[in-house]
Amino acid sequence: MNTTIQVMLVEDNKDYREVVNLAINEEQDIEIMDQYGTAEIALRSLQSLSAPCPDIILLDLRLPGMSGLDSLRYFREYASEAKVVILTQSDQEADVLRAILLGASGYLLKSARVKEIVDGIRLVHGGGATLDPSVAKFLLQNLQSRLPRENLDIGLSDRELEILKLLSEGLVKKQIAEKLSIGYATVDTHVGHIYEKLHVNNAPSAVGKAYKLGLFPKG
Repeated sequence: MNTTIQVMLVEDNKDYREVVNLAINEEQDIEIMDQYGTAEIALRSLQSLSAPCPDIILLDLRLPGMSGLDSLRYFREYASEAKVVILTQSDQEADVLRAILLGASGYLLKSARVKEIVDGIRLVHGGGATLDPSVAKFLLQNLQSRLPRENLDIGLSDRELEILKLLSEGLVKKQIAEKLSIGYATVDTHVGHIYEKLHVNNAPSAVGKAYKLGLFPKG
């Protein structure tokens, strides 16, 4: 039985693709199963009945032809069991929000260290989500004053808001538990309630919706 995490890499820069390929294949539990330079070719491969479905799709946004953002919904349709992690140079507000709203389970910048990319793959494969710390900081500093507040009673408790803010800063559940001196299971329960109340499935979606709703206090 294959226990390695199977990754599809969609990246047009051949040199960067080779760097990621070599780095990831150093890991015992992760393997690059396919790599493509365009979204169109990658999508055609997924439509083949004999093609295995990857666990994770690492997707660049700036691709020749169909962009990563435009292709994201097709990747989610053709490989419904795969989880998409954006790996890009773009930290533009519109790109981050659109990718999250389209269902990306993670958003990493190419400036991330190899360990951050590898850890992000494992986290997403395990059912979590990953957000580049610099992207989280960017969101925190720039979006809360720009996005309109909607007068909706979400019903989040003070503790849930506190945990949601820590998620927006790029912390994972274990780190949140340590920071707040509470149990991991308690954090996991709170995060589940947050997802339920915001009607989302992962941390990036929760953070994006929280900013849109104006749930974080300014300053």
